[in-house]
Amino acid sequence: MVEIKTPSEIAAMRETGRIVARALSATRKAAAPGTKLTDLDDIAAAVIAEAGARPAFLGYRPAFAPTPFPAVICASVNDVIVHGIPTGYRLRAGDVVSIDCGAYLDGWAGDAAVTFTVGPPAPADRALIAATEQALAAGIAAARPGNRIGDIGHAIAVVAARHGYGVPGDFGGHGIGRHMHEDPSVPNRARAGRGLLLREGMALAIEPMFIAGGGDDYRVAADGWSLRSVDGSRAAHAEHSVAIADPPLVLTAL
Repeated sequence: MVEIKTPSEIAAMRETGRIVARALSATRKAAAPGTKLTDLDDIAAAVIAEAGARPAFLGYRPAFAPTPFPAVICASVNDVIVHGIPTGYRLRAGDVVSIDCGAYLDGWAGDAAVTFTVGPPAPADRALIAATEQALAAGIAAARPGNRIGDIGHAIAVVAARHGYGVPGDFGGHGIGRHMHEDPSVPNRARAGRGLLLREGMALAIEPMFIAGGGDDYRVAADGWSLRSVDGSRAAHAEHSVAIADPPLVLTAL
């Protein structure tokens, strides 16, 4: 069932979204050569706790996962597309890092992700990240009353095709509200004009994931969570939680 939120409920989700945005900003600022991924996890945990919220990812176990997720953030480096578990790995100059973060405040969820490089980006990495962010913006622009869920996926897929990037087809966005993952599924590749009719008050997490090598295939790492590109090429992930409105309201902006 797709829940329609009231304006006051959307406002509450906006407060959660600001906390997620602050956690992402703090981890990005701390990401320097030599910084451990677990250090970034500790930073996000502190931001969430200081705001009186609780992490959404810690202990989360969807049907595909062999174990509950053991951290506050997903930290995906280089060829890891999404769901990377923070480890003692120390960041290196030139790494491509995607941080995904979720939180709950007063019963409402927020979920967002950002990709950046450690230090100045190589041209190919800059292009990959820019295209992923462009796809997110295109998906958000399509998240208006009267459009359909396929319009979001189509907008994202057009950007991927224009740049020759792969899109892992089994993973995409989702509804969000009282739970981090709700109906509907939001595909990153779809036909325009198809699928669920979008109505004001719906809330969606829109999250394009692009693979630089152009293939859509991925493999699950030994940890049971991390998704890696099969060809070893780098990946990027961008996400915002968005309320359907005209214009759409980004809930996870600072």
